[in-house]
Amino acid sequence: MSAEIKVPTLGESVTTATVAKWLKQPGDAVNEDDPVVELETDKVSVEVPAPQAGVLGPILVPEGTEVEVGALLSTVEAGSGAAPKAAAAPAPKKEAAAPAGVQAQPVASGPVARPATPPSDVVAQGAAAVAFPAARKIMTEQGVSPDQIGTGTGKDGRITKGDVQAFLSQPRAAQPAAAPRAPRQDDPREERVKMTRLRRTIARRLKDAQNTAALLTTFNEVDMSAVMQMRAEYKDLFIKKHNGVKLGFMSIFSRAVIAALQEFPAINAEIDGDDVIYREFVNLGIAVGGPNGLVVPVIRDADQMSFAQIESAIAGFGKKAREGTLKIDELSGGTFSITNGGIYGSLMSTPIINAPQSAILGMHAIQERPVAVDGQVVIRPMMYIALTYDHRIVDGKEAVSFLVRVKQNVEDPRRLLLQV
Repeated sequence: MSAEIKVPTLGESVTTATVAKWLKQPGDAVNEDDPVVELETDKVSVEVPAPQAGVLGPILVPEGTEVEVGALLSTVEAGSGAAPKAAAAPAPKKEAAAPAGVQAQPVASGPVARPATPPSDVVAQGAAAVAFPAARKIMTEQGVSPDQIGTGTGKDGRITKGDVQAFLSQPRAAQPAAAPRAPRQDDPREERVKMTRLRRTIARRLKDAQNTAALLTTFNEVDMSAVMQMRAEYKDLFIKKHNGVKLGFMSIFSRAVIAALQEFPAINAEIDGDDVIYREFVNLGIAVGGPNGLVVPVIRDADQMSFAQIESAIAGFGKKAREGTLKIDELSGGTFSITNGGIYGSLMSTPIINAPQSAILGMHAIQERPVAVDGQVVIRPMMYIALTYDHRIVDGKEAVSFLVRVKQNVEDPRRLLLQV
């Protein structure tokens, strides 16, 4: 009996993925739950396991192909002996030409993978750029041609749905005119590497945030003396009490932020069209570095969690990020984010919000420097903090007051205990 390997549900608002790499080949023996194929989404890489033990059947979707949720990738045939290896999936046969903007209907039933190379009829006016079907549909509806957009961010320069949406979001007067682009001449000492789907998505989302939101950053500085003293005094007891969980600065800043968000709810809100959505909960995004770039896993209902629970969640996300095992639903649904460039030595920066969130807090390196305290110059461990916010929804007074409250909560952690 054979079992089908299909594209699994990929999470909130994610409907497609790219076949990044086949980890097994046709005829290979596999055990149940062995990773068979790696899919790359806009957010993370996902390994699809074998549904049963047996022998991998033919590969139905080659690497580099964009596929929809539910598309059939291969099968696993029951048995332990290696079957003869099947050839790679042949190129799709050409069908009768369909009118422009109309996709030919597949013969087979069930979900169908979208081919890596679209038919030639999607190339408009002799333009070199081609588009994925979803992008092509929007372009047809909006009267946009591929040469207006130019080279896309998809594989081999293909235009994606995100490219079209980014183009349409620009003011008409600012949209670039079609112009031939001479191919870049690479130096022999240079290495050209294709951007991963994750990196392309990060680039597009950050640029979209800049184009859409009215971004502004306000700064302050925090005297870390009290926090460092508290941490040194209680770190051993904390580890013993909470089964090896370490007390770090991130949980302290997280609790300081949560308290401030409850006082200034607009910073935890979101713009949806002409409406503002206010929340009575905090889903806290914590930026962590992984092998494929920076990702922001989300601690859900962080406002209901203790210092130890937050530290445990952050440590777990950090481990998963390094191993590349974060799930898509762990990266969605955040209402406010914190990023700590200080771990890399950054002294000051202006972070970009993680849309559709309205603000992000940037932490930085702790540095001893002279400050004035009660009329005396003393040396204190100081940290610059930055709040980038969307000025469309957050007023300057709210942003500055929020950052001051975070500063006060960190400099005197007793405020968090007393909720003052």
